[in-house]
Amino acid sequence: MNWIDMHCDTLSMLLDEKNAGLDRNSLCVDIERLKESGAAAQFFACYVNEAQFSGYKDPWDRAYEMVLAMISYARRSENAGFGIACSCGDILRMERENRIAGILTVEEGGVLNGCHERLAALYDCGIRLVTLTWNHENCIGSPNSRERNVMEKGLTPFGIETVERMNELGMVVDVSHLSDGGFWDCIRHSRKPVAASHSNARTLCPHPRNLTDEMLHALGENGGAAGVNFYGAFLRQTGGGGSQKDGKEVLPAGIKDIVRHIRYMTDRAGEEAVALGTDFDGFDRDALPAGIEGVQDMDLLWDEMKRAGFTERQIEKTAYGNVMRILHECIG
Repeated sequence: MNWIDMHCDTLSMLLDEKNAGLDRNSLCVDIERLKESGAAAQFFACYVNEAQFSGYKDPWDRAYEMVLAMISYARRSENAGFGIACSCGDILRMERENRIAGILTVEEGGVLNGCHERLAALYDCGIRLVTLTWNHENCIGSPNSRERNVMEKGLTPFGIETVERMNELGMVVDVSHLSDGGFWDCIRHSRKPVAASHSNARTLCPHPRNLTDEMLHALGENGGAAGVNFYGAFLRQTGGGGSQKDGKEVLPAGIKDIVRHIRYMTDRAGEEAVALGTDFDGFDRDALPAGIEGVQDMDLLWDEMKRAGFTERQIEKTAYGNVMRILHECIG
């Protein structure tokens, strides 16, 4: 089964790993296991957190430098089995060559620091998706939050311009981590499909990082898609690893929980609007669903989807087809 994952944080982890590389490592994602599991492409996030650089004169400038370092790392990792893809044509060519296609993204639009020239520079470096915010307010907008006044905030004027410029350049607008108000601004202002690269259904798991039924419906109407996140705390309230509640053991989330979100999101957004956004290497491993340790276990998901009554067509769309459609419409 060919499949594409819209989000992992492996690149940022590898910058801190010694004696490890993208080809083979002890993390959740590497090229060797991607090939063995049938992957066609993997989105690699260049994730930064402004708080990491609080001691610098301008933390956002330092964060931007770290993004460039991750892009350089990915470029140095290109070889006979892996390459950076900047278009759908690149992905299809690499499939024929039996190579894994890497799609580079930025997770934290604050690195633009109010400068549109940086957006164009990132595009020229191969970035094809930008997650507009992470967990802090930035020049683009506000993050998801349990505080209502923050959650209701929309995009800044610069943020609206950024969405419009991303449409022009050929980059996917990613609303995961964004406030609800920012989400609706993206729906209003984007002329291309919008993605929530790694977000689940808020009705099933009431975390502000997840999407409401109305948001799911809007993504479907917009032609976009949401990538189902494997983080236990986004799959169910008690899913983030084993714990105790009222004296009873609470089990971690499982593969059935992933499928439950896929089914729910498909019913609300449509079968064209659900994809995969594992968030591998973006959280502690004990918060992974039971039975999933990395990309090598993706076959278990396809098997569970079949048992849940998904058709081969629906599984193929979720695994591969929906992302390829969005990429074709957004980046060409």
